[in-house]
Amino acid sequence: MFGIQKKSDLRKEEEMSKPLIVFEDVSMAYDERDPVLKNVALSIQEGEFVSFVGPSGAGKSTLMRLLYAEEFSTKGTVYFGGRPTTDIKRRLLPYYRRNFGLVFQDFKLLPNKTVFENVAFALEVAGWTTKNIKREIPGILAVVGLEKKSDMYPYQLSGGESQRVSLARALVHRPHVLVADEPTGNLDPKATRDIMNLLLKMNEFGATVLLATHAKDIVDDLGKRVIALEEGVVVRDEANGRYSL
Repeated sequence: MFGIQKKSDLRKEEEMSKPLIVFEDVSMAYDERDPVLKNVALSIQEGEFVSFVGPSGAGKSTLMRLLYAEEFSTKGTVYFGGRPTTDIKRRLLPYYRRNFGLVFQDFKLLPNKTVFENVAFALEVAGWTTKNIKREIPGILAVVGLEKKSDMYPYQLSGGESQRVSLARALVHRPHVLVADEPTGNLDPKATRDIMNLLLKMNEFGATVLLATHAKDIVDDLGKRVIALEEGVVVRDEANGRYSL
């Protein structure tokens, strides 16, 4: 009775132990003489919070783009859920990318749409009905603290509020992975703390969070896994790491 598991339970545990994301000897070069990524090998489990650090040009953003298949490596293989991204048919790429919620430094909000409409747009392009969109949006706006600003336009928002709209839009379709590429680069300290607290909250709810940042204080305060890149090479990979040693 004790210590004996059903085969189905063992199979389930085995599947859970497999990495969600794998980079297998991945290189990326726009110019063969100057590769952006060089022989990157790493794996990430579902539910992890990982910070990617390094100077500008180290390859952090390129690594993210390879993961959500905006670009494809010139060498090696990127796997998501055990499947190579190169196996995904072009017509199915939009469906694959729904596994990811993307947050960027420059917000990428539509200026002629309200907060509600900006978040709703992510669901409209995914084919959601108007009825379901109207039911879904208030809840996600409440999560990011913008339920009272749903009718405002981007020009009426602070930088921190704009980034929270971007985060709501990234989260509204319940992605497996939240990719945050320098999400606090244009924000003041208070707004930065708010955004990081929301990322941590999403991670606690089960989302895998990948953060690319230059912000040393943020990384050191997180106490999460840190992967450092320099000139396209992974030079450090530490659990409970710091920006630099």
